Amino acid sequence: MSERGMNAELEIAAGVVDLVRHTAGPAAEAEVLVTRSDLALTRFANSFVHQNVSETGVAVHLRLHVDGRTATGSGSRVDADGLAALVERTRAAARLAPPDPAWPGLTAPTPVPSGPAVDEDTAFASPDERAERIRAFVDAVEGLEAAGYCRTSCRSGAFANSAGHTAVGRAAEAAMDGIARAGGADGVARLCADRLGDLDGAALGARAAAKARAAADPVELPPGHYEVVLEPAAVADLLQNLAWYGFNGKRYAERQSFAEPGTAQFDPAVTLVDDPLHAGTLPFDLEGTPRRALPLVEGGTTGAVAYDRRGGAEAGAGSTGHGMPGSATFGPIPHNIRLLTGTAGVAGAAVAAGPVSAGVTGAVGDPDTAALVAGMRRGLLVSDFWYTRVLDPKQLVVTGLTRNGVWLVEDGVPTRAVRDFRFTESYPRALGPGRVLGLGRTAVRQPARVDGSWYETPALRLSSWHFTGGASG
Repeated sequence: MSERGMNAELEIAAGVVDLVRHTAGPAAEAEVLVTRSDLALTRFANSFVHQNVSETGVAVHLRLHVDGRTATGSGSRVDADGLAALVERTRAAARLAPPDPAWPGLTAPTPVPSGPAVDEDTAFASPDERAERIRAFVDAVEGLEAAGYCRTSCRSGAFANSAGHTAVGRAAEAAMDGIARAGGADGVARLCADRLGDLDGAALGARAAAKARAAADPVELPPGHYEVVLEPAAVADLLQNLAWYGFNGKRYAERQSFAEPGTAQFDPAVTLVDDPLHAGTLPFDLEGTPRRALPLVEGGTTGAVAYDRRGGAEAGAGSTGHGMPGSATFGPIPHNIRLLTGTAGVAGAAVAAGPVSAGVTGAVGDPDTAALVAGMRRGLLVSDFWYTRVLDPKQLVVTGLTRNGVWLVEDGVPTRAVRDFRFTESYPRALGPGRVLGLGRTAVRQPARVDGSWYETPALRLSSWHFTGGASG
């Protein structure tokens, strides 16, 4: 969607605001967000492309506050009749809603940052261009079975409210996620980027294949506490759960979060920032609040949680730009978290790494991981987590499984592949003071399932991780 398209979306949003004024009176308060999403996905299995799909969707989200009552409505029709119907059903819902004395009001006219420049080649990528990356991935696995996807997406949005605030934005991203299989062993490589041109299918395929071959003939180890090196794919699961259950302002207000702002809850090596303008994300939220970098943890000390307008008003903190569909129910969630790299003074910190293909030697796929593994006397190298579920939200105790490769490390060398484990671990405790033994210097952005979400993290070396049994246990 071009700048011309964003102007059309802004006209729609402003038109809905005018329609509310006309039908509900000048005292009615309204905010409208119009978004367009263009998603294209090329999938491959058994080492050939089997599906190419694309989807374009337009959504109009209206929130209305009238006569002291609040209601929301949404739709996908942008013709006159569709917009009129959206306003009417939202007004009808407001009449039935209970009084809303905690209504936080509308976002005042505020400058909105432009956000990162959009790569047009990514926004309008063809199936052939995605297939080129897949072909390179398949060629690089050299006869192993390969599966995965390459996707490109572009989102644009326009916001208007009856207080006179408007905003427009546009974002694009590309992502690739591939698995190579050798016998019953899988190796994975994935990457998210602003530009399709930054996805090197051959490098990703070589890494996935090397890990798959190194994962053959795994041995079984007893459960227990092991020192670990977690690769970025595994660390991304930590960041996602910390975001959903910890740095969520609604859960914090309900005392269901581990977060204690002002307290040194993490190792000094841990600095987390929600940084939506670092990469392809719209520069404003559902309520039109400008997005900005939000430091969540600085040098181990918890600094903030995320708020939308209502939660921020109740906390006396204001919105942090995290209004989103469902935030009234699930809470505002940081979706663009970076674990900052290269913290000074961290034992075992890795040397600067080159491209993803550099240092591919099997289990150890890059110089960052190699430097972290080299410092281990005995522990485990873990590629990935999956099927993680929260057992205790307050302490953020999570259970889940390892996936796509685990190796026993002895005297700095991966010696044997290990069968997958089930684990039960408190994520904040695992990252607590004195627990982080090493942090890589090169972060890798991991794609997430939620549109516009990503987690950027280096590899991480931790003193202890609690494995409770085999994957089937």
